[in-house]
Amino acid sequence: MSEQHWSSTRTTEEDHTGRTNDTHPKVFAQWKDSKEAIEGALLESPTLRSRMAQRTEVLERVGELRLLPDGVHVTSAMVAEYCGVDETAIRQMVVEHRDELETNGYHTVTGMRLSEIKSLSGIQSRARSLALFTRRTILNTGMLLRDSYVARQVRYELLNDAQDIRPQPVENLPATPSREGSLDARIVRITERTVSSILSRTVVPMQNAMIETCSELHRDVNRLREDVDAIKATLYEAAPGTSRPELTSLMPAVDVMSWKQFEQHVAELCRRDGCTDIDVTGGKGDLSADVIALLPDGRRLVIQCKRQAAHRAVTTADMQQFIGAARPEHRADIALYAVTCRFTKSALALAARHGITVMPRELFAAWNAGARLDTLLLNAAA
Repeated sequence: MSEQHWSSTRTTEEDHTGRTNDTHPKVFAQWKDSKEAIEGALLESPTLRSRMAQRTEVLERVGELRLLPDGVHVTSAMVAEYCGVDETAIRQMVVEHRDELETNGYHTVTGMRLSEIKSLSGIQSRARSLALFTRRTILNTGMLLRDSYVARQVRYELLNDAQDIRPQPVENLPATPSREGSLDARIVRITERTVSSILSRTVVPMQNAMIETCSELHRDVNRLREDVDAIKATLYEAAPGTSRPELTSLMPAVDVMSWKQFEQHVAELCRRDGCTDIDVTGGKGDLSADVIALLPDGRRLVIQCKRQAAHRAVTTADMQQFIGAARPEHRADIALYAVTCRFTKSALALAARHGITVMPRELFAAWNAGARLDTLLLNAAA
């Protein structure tokens, strides 16, 4: 095959970084499709993401990364700025992938450490905690965010650096009587080796990870079903004013608590069920938030507590006050109204329209008797 004929069968393509892929057209197209498949695998496979977690040098190649004065950490707002997304997208990602992010350095600071960071960086915030990301966590974010141009550029940089899965240019072949047949055979061999390598390195591990994840989800669903069945066996549907011994046997001790004791009791129930960063804020000026905590899955829980006699009821006016503060003031992911009495029909209707989770006396009695909070929240939402 002549050099002139060979050059006509090659193509020169530039990727987004300006680097040239000088490869036979069929091989290049195959590689490009494979590259998109691997990008999808990065989005879906924790195993594949963990293998690339050390490649933080790609961050500066994509864009300017601002750090806090300690030279190590960034805040959620700074990550959102780097990725070109709203901060709520970062918070949602943390909720969905908190365990993985914590493995790569994500954590929250409170107390003296928070004060030090605010003083050094000039952060103006009244929040009692601050989420911090490391460079590895930012890279992890780039491998997780779907609707971010910058995040996709990060994934492309990671894939461009993976030379062992990038096809190499086809060298000139010696002239033979069956020139085109030899070229096609070599293209097929290169394509087969490339696809086989990609499958063994990405798709198979991704499938294994998905199988493991499905098994974990199956176990979680079974546990939730058991909890729901236990609650159904404990809760009963009866006319207001009736009582059931196995539910109410512990309620007399609650009914004699002061409002401060009741809020502390609710905080202890949250701690029992795996909540963290629990803060009892009740009192004058609490803006309808008596207990604030993080659920085990990372969502922010804001609870309004009312310890009232069983015959009394939470009114529409009470509900309106909580609605006006739970999310606008306290940034609640879950807004829970927990009481030892009941709710009026109009208060329940208002809560349903505004996404407020209600826990009347019957549900609170189940919680107090040992039912798990996460299952009760599902039951109350339903």
